[in-house]
Amino acid sequence: MAKLTYRGSEYTKFKKFRFKKNDEVICIAGKEKGKKGKILSIDKKRDRVIVEGLNKRKRFMRPTQENPQGGVIEVEAAIHISNVMFYDSKKKGGVRVGFETIKGKKVRVSRPDKKEL
Repeated sequence: MAKLTYRGSEYTKFKKFRFKKNDEVICIAGKEKGKKGKILSIDKKRDRVIVEGLNKRKRFMRPTQENPQGGVIEVEAAIHISNVMFYDSKKKGGVRVGFETIKGKKVRVSRPDKKEL
């Protein structure tokens, strides 16, 4: 019998991420399709990213000492990594990202035309 793994205890499908924090991405699937934003955080265990301004959810806050009023605030929820694509401002669209070794350094390049990002 195989050892049971707990939810979120091991890495999943995407071993390597081509995105970094503060990268500009465009959503390519789902209800947010076509919208772009900046990556706020990356969750490698669940293969998800949080993008500024995308996938907003309402969060109902109970009154606390810091927030005595309480109320409803909107926060960004996570999106699966396969639903976003790197946004190139020169091409004004999404591009695929690859890696090249230039002068002994590994750099990210856009896929078809191999321009450095």
